[in-house]
Amino acid sequence: MADVDRSAEVVGDGPLPTGLVEAFWRYEQALMDDDVAGLDALFAPGPLTLRGDAAGLLVGHDAISAFRKGRGGAPARRIAAVHVRSAGDDAAFVVAVLEPRTGGRGQQTQFWRRDDAGWRIAGAHVSAPAPAVDGRIWRIVGTPLVPGRGEGPLRGERMAVKDLFAVRGQAIGAGVPAYLAEAPTEQRTAPAVQQLLDAGADLVGIARTDQFAYSIAGANEAYGTPPNAAVPGALPGGSSSGPASAVALGQATVGLATDTAGSIRVPASYQGLWGLRTTHGAVPTAGLLPLAPSFDTVGWLTRDRATLERVAKAALPGGSDLQAPVIVAPRLLAGLEPAVVDAFHAAVGMLVAEGRIEPPEEVGLADPVGTLAAFRAVQAAEAWRAHGPWLTAHPGAVGGAVAERFRAAAAVTEDGERAARDVLAERGAELRELLAGALLLLPAAASPAPSATASGVAIDRIRTATLTLTCLAGAAGAPSLSAPIASVDGAPLGLAVVSAPGTDVALLRWALRLRE
Repeated sequence: MADVDRSAEVVGDGPLPTGLVEAFWRYEQALMDDDVAGLDALFAPGPLTLRGDAAGLLVGHDAISAFRKGRGGAPARRIAAVHVRSAGDDAAFVVAVLEPRTGGRGQQTQFWRRDDAGWRIAGAHVSAPAPAVDGRIWRIVGTPLVPGRGEGPLRGERMAVKDLFAVRGQAIGAGVPAYLAEAPTEQRTAPAVQQLLDAGADLVGIARTDQFAYSIAGANEAYGTPPNAAVPGALPGGSSSGPASAVALGQATVGLATDTAGSIRVPASYQGLWGLRTTHGAVPTAGLLPLAPSFDTVGWLTRDRATLERVAKAALPGGSDLQAPVIVAPRLLAGLEPAVVDAFHAAVGMLVAEGRIEPPEEVGLADPVGTLAAFRAVQAAEAWRAHGPWLTAHPGAVGGAVAERFRAAAAVTEDGERAARDVLAERGAELRELLAGALLLLPAAASPAPSATASGVAIDRIRTATLTLTCLAGAAGAPSLSAPIASVDGAPLGLAVVSAPGTDVALLRWALRLRE
């Protein structure tokens, strides 16, 4: 790596503390070299060290180190000026003016302390020039891209549309660059999009999705991973990662998305949002690129319940209020980490203690693991029918875990699919019978948002545990709401509620008792 340009003027409020400027330049050199070990040594150890930027605050040396390992280096830049202000004999503030190679100016503020090991950073904040568009979140945006119509109930809302829906004049990219390159320009806007436009919402832009929406992690190796607004350095949740991050960051107020196996509920859980998977078939799927039509549903993400209810009312009939009791299924919690189980019980206990819900009754569910196995087999078979011919003609167009998933999907036999459908039909009927008289409470995901640097093995383990929870609504064709009620060590964890098919808007009215 080239040596860092150290020609910037260093200005102090008096004599510069001995060794501080040299430590600052060592830090800058390690940053430009992506020397993670060197950077670790220059940050103060312990749980109180801070590093913040526009994506959020990292607390503790370990969290900062994990972030650096997953970042893959910092953008090239030049230091234009350095200002030092002493805060005693062994402490100082350093503010550096940054000139990124890509243009603009930013700032880096650091609080340095000196101990027996020398000068080390106890706190840092980076302000980079804001990009016009974050390409990890958005494929295309406008001001707006498509204006809403009239004085409808959603006038003033700003919609982020997942890159699976047809928008007139645009192509569908599905999170895959090679697919986008060949995709035709759409001549009609999908009804699910048009409903919200007709209700007055503006379409801000088309937001990213995981490759062909066949994931719940939110990572996309082609376009980058959208940031998690609630947990810096963590996965955003997928496959509706772009709309979820746009809403959580305030760049949109409504995320129009899809949920096949949890793709709305998981990002809602990971980022502290409200997310509704609607009854299967309740919202038209015309103009939507499919993954598994037996389970594909349309739904929405918002930052508050009231907005989600207004959106749902614009697209769905209201229905009567829900008066059903709540139930829990202990078998669903058996394979989860103790911290998640504790967080779920604490959230439910709080709602009971505050008189918002009655104490839930415990019920049994037949073989959740077997239900998931059948769900995944049918989903895989349908996913291969939807995209297998294109993938066969475009080897290497998708990568990572999604590519592995499609390879497994190609191996599902007709007999295997048929047997899986028989299992799902039975389990779906059992669930609908149960939901006809009760509301099922469960965690919306098997964990809070995992680190973006977590291993593939860890991510797959979390995925399997999460799908055991989320596939139930898919098997029943039922609506499911993720509400930001619980947390694990400060990270959000959604409380999911599953109700009978057709009760979507009533479920949102009922959810007023969860959080006002």
